[in-house]
Amino acid sequence: MSTTTESWLVGLIGDGITASLTPPMHEREAQARGMLYLYRPVDLSLNGHAPAAVGDLLRYGRDLGFNAFNITHPCKQLVLEHLDEVSDDAARLGAVNTVLIRDGRFIGHNTDYSGFGSALAEGLPGAELDQVVQLGAGGAGAAVAYALLKAGAARLTLVDLDSARAAERAASLAALFPASRVTAGEPGDLPKVLAEADGFVQATPIGMHSHPGLPLDPALIAPRTWVADVIYRPVRTELVAAAEARGCRVLDGGHMAVGQAVDAFELITGVRPDAARMRAHFLDMINSGL
Repeated sequence: MSTTTESWLVGLIGDGITASLTPPMHEREAQARGMLYLYRPVDLSLNGHAPAAVGDLLRYGRDLGFNAFNITHPCKQLVLEHLDEVSDDAARLGAVNTVLIRDGRFIGHNTDYSGFGSALAEGLPGAELDQVVQLGAGGAGAAVAYALLKAGAARLTLVDLDSARAAERAASLAALFPASRVTAGEPGDLPKVLAEADGFVQATPIGMHSHPGLPLDPALIAPRTWVADVIYRPVRTELVAAAEARGCRVLDGGHMAVGQAVDAFELITGVRPDAARMRAHFLDMINSGL
């Protein structure tokens, strides 16, 4: 255990976030290291601020002595115009989920993509990335797709109920990763593209406690195909269970949730946390119904 006389004050800005597990994950890891660390949610729905007020909230926080903020829905894009500096990956992705306050300046990063990237590398080591299919091209899907391409996906097919959104996302990512082939597909294309896929990523809300069910027929997924889900409530979604029953290697959404918290903690404090310990704490909270 390391100790320090320095303290950290961190916040999370977003809508409907009082039940977020990120604050207790950060605080518990800091406590285990003997660090003084307080992480407070700043919930827009409770304090009456509109999402466009994210810049004002950052400035209030800076004046009150905050060291950093995590940013979540619906402010990840809105916050960009209020930052003094943005990391290359966050700028390319067009979204920020971590803002460091250094010498009065706001510095933006994105650990959503890096969290999935580390989850993929550690949870599915050696996963084949020649052909990957992703269902869902929304906010979480953008970060996951970026991570897949950065990890070396040669061909990525994005499928979404909103075909225009899938096409727009595919075009923007293709421009960023010209060495890869990024295309958009229709839901009706899933049987064909999944038959040839090395991996499948589920990045829609289907499977959450509030949206139970399966996003597709698991019979479409070959046993040789690895399967990743971004949902972590529950950790063991119906898709993860069904894919595992078919013999697929699986990656639950808790890995990404912990991965983004691990990377944000390191950015904020300069200390690399114990990822396995944070994962164990995360699972304890999930299993206890938090």
